[in-house]
Amino acid sequence: MRSKDGIIAPINEKHLVQCPVVSAASLIAMVRESRLRRVLQRIESGPPQAVRELARGVRLSPAHLQRLFKRETGVHISDLLVENRLRNAAQLLSTTDMEIKEIAYKVGYQHHSSFVRAFQRRFHQSPKQYRLPPAA
Repeated sequence: MRSKDGIIAPINEKHLVQCPVVSAASLIAMVRESRLRRVLQRIESGPPQAVRELARGVRLSPAHLQRLFKRETGVHISDLLVENRLRNAAQLLSTTDMEIKEIAYKVGYQHHSSFVRAFQRRFHQSPKQYRLPPAA
């Protein structure tokens, strides 16, 4: 993130999960490296992808992409990918009638149980509870 004097400061990794405004789109403006901007644009606009696929798209090794990404943004790319998947899942839960298992696969989880655990860690409630309308 940029301070008032224009200096880029790394984002605290715990802040990523707690702060709903940190997204690939919000990081694009602070990244100077063009390959990283392309990676962020792909994360923001396309279907869920693995680090390996993103690295291949910009002709970097996955390890080098991860190092570059962390150095430039202060965020682990894998944390950003998880956050992006969970935000997409939350949106699908609140705007569609898709089954939870179907949403898990659609946002990039191989196993329904992994999705439920990750969702509970992020939103402090299960996907089923998240979908329920608030009690009046």
